[in-house]
Amino acid sequence: MKNIYITDLDHTFLRTDLSLSDYTKKIWNSYAKGAVLSVATARTYKKTLQFLEGVVVNAPMILLDGSLIATIDKKIIDTKFISQDTANEIINEGAKMGIYPFILSLTDKNLNEAFLYSSILNSYQKEVLTRYVKDDNLQEQKHIRAMQDNFKIVYMGDETLLRELASNLKTIYEDNLKFILAPEAYVGCYFLTILHKDADKSHGIQSVSEAMGFDLNNLTVFGDNFNDIGMFELANISVAVANAQEGVKQCADIVLKHSNDEDGVAKYLAEVKNA
Repeated sequence: MKNIYITDLDHTFLRTDLSLSDYTKKIWNSYAKGAVLSVATARTYKKTLQFLEGVVVNAPMILLDGSLIATIDKKIIDTKFISQDTANEIINEGAKMGIYPFILSLTDKNLNEAFLYSSILNSYQKEVLTRYVKDDNLQEQKHIRAMQDNFKIVYMGDETLLRELASNLKTIYEDNLKFILAPEAYVGCYFLTILHKDADKSHGIQSVSEAMGFDLNNLTVFGDNFNDIGMFELANISVAVANAQEGVKQCADIVLKHSNDEDGVAKYLAEVKNA
C-alpha cells in the first residue's frame, strides 16, 4: 500500500515569498512513482496551479479550506457551498460593524472562480489586493452581494473586531457554518474565514481517501496553522514546520527543526527516504 503525503501550502510548503526551491521540487517529485501526493490549502484552484508549476500532484487537491475537492485536470470530486441567501445575510451582519468581506465563488463547472470585493476596503484588504492585480477573476462591487455558489467568505481586520463578528454570527447560525479566526502572517492582521459546516481539510481528506481508495493509516500531513489541525487529527503522522503556530505544534506528532523558508517539508521527506 502506498504512503500518502498531503501538505498545506502557505507557510508550510511554499516559502514566505510564495516560491518553491528547486530542492523542494526535486525531493517532492522523487516520491511521485511510489506515493500519493497532494495539497490541502485555502487557495483557489487557479492560484494553486500557479504555485505548483513543476510539482507532481497525483491525487485530488483539497482547495479553498476543503470547500472544493478537484483534480489537476478540473474533475470536481466534491463541493461545499454557502448559499446565496446565507452569504448575503452574513454580509449584512458585517456591514452593521462597518466591515465588508472578500467572497470566493464558483461561476461555472469549469472551475472558473470569482473573487468578489467591496469598494469599501480596509488597509489590510487593500494590501492583499495588490497581490492579485493581474488576476482576471477580480470583481469590485459598490454594494457587495454574493453569487449562487460561494466557497467561502473572508473578513480581514483587528482580532477584537473579528472575534465580535464571529460571536454574533455563531449566535445566528450556531453549528450550521464553520468559523476560523486566525493570524494572517502576510499583512499582520487577523482573518475570519466562514465556510460550510463540512468544509475543512479533514472532510477534504476523507473525500480524497474515498476517491483514491487509500488507507488513512498511511497518511502523513504537513501544516502550520489552525485550519490544519483537523487533518492532523485524522492522519497517522502529523508534521508541523518550525514556523508553525504554537497551538498547532502542540497538536503535531513531529515538529520540524526547519521552517518553510528552509525547505522543512522537503528535508523531512529526504530523511524519510534515506532512513
